[in-house]
Parts: sequence; structure tokens; C-alpha cells
Amino acid sequence: MIFDPLYWMVIGLGMALSLWAQAQVKGNFRKYSQVGTRAGYTGAQIAERILADNGVQGVTIEPVAGQMTDHYDPRTRTLRLSEPVYGSTSMAAVGVAAHEVGHAIQHATGYAPLKFRSAWVPVANLGGGISMFVIFGAFIMGGMATALGSQLAYAGIALFSATTIFTLITLPVEFDASSRALATLSGRYLSDEELAGARKVLNAAALTYVAAFVSSLLTLLYWAHALGLLGGRDD
Repeated sequence: MIFDPLYWMVIGLGMALSLWAQAQVKGNFRKYSQVGTRAGYTGAQIAERILADNGVQGVTIEPVAGQMTDHYDPRTRTLRLSEPVYGSTSMAAVGVAAHEVGHAIQHATGYAPLKFRSAWVPVANLGGGISMFVIFGAFIMGGMATALGSQLAYAGIALFSATTIFTLITLPVEFDASSRALATLSGRYLSDEELAGARKVLNAAALTYVAAFVSSLLTLLYWAHALGLLGGRDD
């Protein structure tokens, strides 16, 4: 298996996609972090305003250490903005803050994909934690060539699929949050030119989620092929 050129091709492609997406995010964030907005709102201030505009109450906004550590925690209804976003008035900061507020609005309005993703987290964690052990067990037992190997192969692929499904579910959640952010910022808080900068930052961030899904899907297909579930291979 580890000597299979196809395996290294899949792993290499997944890593290349992830690195490229991360480079896009860092490059765009760095570029638009240096460009301020005319309105002069910080990331924290724009978050407060958008929450108020949408009638969302009870959400706490607080800074969090690090870079690109911004997130919304639905369990505590807390919006955490990284240090380069919380107090910055840049296009990048405003765009990222608005995106995270988009998740808070999703939570407040009962956005179905977000609820489904949250419910799927334990399943994905379980699959990600034990799927490779089951898959390796399937190889040891002969894959589809034996009864026990077949059972382990199907179980391993099902478990790994849980993580792939999670990366798929994440896509509409993230895209919708960005759409909400850009729609709210347009005209009222950012000019067309400023909005274009924020959009580039958010579009680059979206690429990381697309890369994660493609990488997971390719890996899933490889294991299914290697175990004999696809293409009849059982070695």
C-alpha cells in the first residue's frame, strides 16, 4: 500500500491543494489587512452593528489569541475574533468579522445546514478517530477477498465517509455565511471598492473548505479502490 504510486499521488494532490488554498488565504488577508475602510469600524464594532441590524441578541464578542482563529461558538453563543481582526479597521478584518457574524445569524435563525453540521460533528469525530484502524485491519484480513476482510472494508469506508460528509456539509454553511456578510456590508458599511477587497479575502478562505472536501473525497475513493470496493482490487 505505502509503495503504491497512486497512494502518494492522492496524498500529494491533497497536500498541494491545501497548501495552495492556505497561501491564497494568507496572501489576500495580508494584502487587505493593510488597507483601511473609510467608515473606520473595527472588526468588533462591525460585528456588533451587524448583530444589531439582524436583531440577534445575547451574543458575546471577545478577542482570541492567534491569527485566523476567528470562529463562532454556538454552544456559548460567543463570537471570537482573532487579534488582527478584533481591533483592526482593515477590509480584511471587517470581512472576516462579518463572516463570523454570518454564523451567529445562521444559528439564531435555525439555518438547517448549520444544525445538521453541528449534529454530525460526533459522527465525524468517531469516523476520523477509528476509520484508519479499521481500514488497516481490512488490509491485514485480505480486503474483499475474505469474509472478515470484506466486513472490515465496508465498515472502514463507512467510517471514513463520515469525515468526507462533514467536509461536504461545511461548504454550504461557509458559503452562506460569506453571502450574508457581503450582503450586509454592501453599501451601508463598505463602498463597492472596499467590498471587493473583503470579497477576495472571503473567497480565498472558502477555497480552504473546498480543498478539504476534495482531498477527503480523493482519499476516500483511493481506500475504496485499494480495498477492492472499486475497480476489483483486493491487494
